[in-house]
Amino acid sequence: MSQYDVIIIGAGPGGYVSAIRCAQLGLKTAVVEARDTLGGTCLNVGCIPSKALLHATHSLHEAQHNFADMGLKGKAPSVDWKQMKEYKSNVVGQNTGGIEFLFKKNKIDWLKGYGTIEAAGKVKVGDTTYETKNIVIASGSVPSALPGVEVENDKGIVVDSTGALDLPKVPKKMVVIGAGVIGLELGSVYARLGSEVTVVEYMDAVCPGMDADVQRSFKRILEKQGLSFIMGAAVQGVEATKTKAKVKYQPKAGGDEEVLDADVVLVATGRKPFVEGLGLDTVGVKLTERGQIATDAHWATNVPGIYAIGDVIEGPMLAHKAEDEGMAVAEVIAGKHGHVNYGVIPGVVYTTPEVATVGATEADLKKEGRKVKTGKFMFMGNARAKAVHQAEGGFVKIITDAETDRVLGAAIIGPAAGDMIHEICVAMEFGASAQDIALTCHAHPTYSEAVREAAQACGDGPIHS
Repeated sequence: MSQYDVIIIGAGPGGYVSAIRCAQLGLKTAVVEARDTLGGTCLNVGCIPSKALLHATHSLHEAQHNFADMGLKGKAPSVDWKQMKEYKSNVVGQNTGGIEFLFKKNKIDWLKGYGTIEAAGKVKVGDTTYETKNIVIASGSVPSALPGVEVENDKGIVVDSTGALDLPKVPKKMVVIGAGVIGLELGSVYARLGSEVTVVEYMDAVCPGMDADVQRSFKRILEKQGLSFIMGAAVQGVEATKTKAKVKYQPKAGGDEEVLDADVVLVATGRKPFVEGLGLDTVGVKLTERGQIATDAHWATNVPGIYAIGDVIEGPMLAHKAEDEGMAVAEVIAGKHGHVNYGVIPGVVYTTPEVATVGATEADLKKEGRKVKTGKFMFMGNARAKAVHQAEGGFVKIITDAETDRVLGAAIIGPAAGDMIHEICVAMEFGASAQDIALTCHAHPTYSEAVREAAQACGDGPIHS
């Protein structure tokens, strides 16, 4: 038997980051991963390939709609779908190959196959059992099933997010079930490629749980981009043939059943922890009512020496949340102090415009009885955003404590929102006030000036509004 200090099950963002940090801290580390490449769902069939397609189709949209305004004349580019998918695959390959290089650099063993925990300190991969002082479960998540809907990615008609990244051709009509992050990102990709996209959502707003101002503006912007929405609709089932599908839904407020025709149906109704086959029952690891692995404040399960991080435990299913937990649990195992501030984990939707949030929403704070103050600045007042055709409808909103001016949350919808949100994250991490941001010089002309103006709006008011 091989003896390790740590065996990590899963090589996604949580697992591989945890492995590298463990190795840096002098722990003999191995990672169990059954895929042919490292990086998990995120790098292989999630975050990275979807961002490649979002970038490619945004470039297409720019050429079709904005180049002429900028004096760039000539025939608009056509879509070579095969080449676009090859570009996506090349991006994925560069990233997964980079992780494999980092494993070799840090002397991390890759145990190829599925891992089963036989007992505390023992992990079986294939026919071999490995001994370890600590086990970290970082097995991630899989798409949630929807009653009455059978996903068959290989047929390319009813697909989940993985299948949507590799369709054989661009569909004429696509129905997206679910108006969350995944559905809106991939829906916008195909809308730009020329598909007629209809999004069916059970709730009454897109991106449930997000700031209400963002929800309203975001939906209007996406509608202008060609996406159609049917809100408050409960999907009853999907009937698929070899080439088409019918989506049956009923208004949750009551009414007759309706039917939508589609060439492709994308089921984007969320994800669930992937814990099957890990042997958790055998070793007695407790789960929550929602099927997540129960952990304490140090990411430890009820079984000594077994930890869990990422999508398999409570909290948002975000790659960067898993990465933070991966580094923190490595610190704990090494006898140090691991830290994750769950109040400052940003969320981003990578459409155009991007949407980014962090901290509490205005509605949630008011429900708690907190007195808050908000500052809002529209990108229509930002010179840089105007120059790149991304000023319409977007804004920065900062939420502060009404008495102390301390920043409690923020929402941005606009260009580079996913990058700009980190100014707010740092401010919140250090307990800064809106005035601290407002008094900080921001370069001109930049998108980030909108953040400063929103901070000024929490006080006497912005300059350019």
